Amino acid sequence: MSGAGSTTADLVLAAAETLRAHSRSLSFSAPVAYVYHPLDYAWCGYHEYIRRYVRGAVGTLFVGMNPGPFGMAQTGVPFGDVEMVRDFLGIECAVHPPPRFHPKRVVAGFRCSRAEVSGQRLWGLFRDRFADPHAFLADHLVLNYCPLLFVEEGGRNRTPDKLPTEERTALEAMCDAHLRSVWHILRPRTVVGVGAFAAASARRALGASSEIRVERVLHPSPASPAANRGWAEQATDQLQRLGIWPAD
Repeated sequence: MSGAGSTTADLVLAAAETLRAHSRSLSFSAPVAYVYHPLDYAWCGYHEYIRRYVRGAVGTLFVGMNPGPFGMAQTGVPFGDVEMVRDFLGIECAVHPPPRFHPKRVVAGFRCSRAEVSGQRLWGLFRDRFADPHAFLADHLVLNYCPLLFVEEGGRNRTPDKLPTEERTALEAMCDAHLRSVWHILRPRTVVGVGAFAAASARRALGASSEIRVERVLHPSPASPAANRGWAEQATDQLQRLGIWPAD
């Protein structure tokens, strides 16, 4: 897929295939009881997202932390709330549940009735500002830093930053390499970490260079009191102050 005739989308998909292959070799200890690999069982959604919308270099790359249980874990699309992916991005495909999943975190694919609030907020902002997904994704792309969802025995999500040092180090090496590959393919002027973890991860992976600008916006998670006080308005203001979007 990386031959002379490869498109930009081909190269991004090849990088993701390398990432998912490497992720299969990792193991995680308690309290992690279930590890979800949406780039495997929901590859159809991710593949369609990249194939449909990646055409070349982008100005801004938004990077999230890792899949949400009712977002990318269901659809394969980063921050992929089912309604947003189906109705805004126009993507719907068959998702085959993984062999092991927590009964409180069932994978129903595009039949999932639970909303991913972070995804509704993020993609909702882009929809409201750009109206057409092609208009937004012509110069932007949304990816996740880590491709895996971690669930504890009781059903609680465990974020990558809470993993033991040895496990986190192996995971970060893999994810850093993928982010560097994507940056070299897309050459974004700015990488925007959605939340503190993603921004810090991007700074570590990409290093300090006059070519690379890493910024941060508030994460849209409903677990954040700040995000529940008009997240879209705050994020828009941050992106405008950073000069990523023009002032209204």
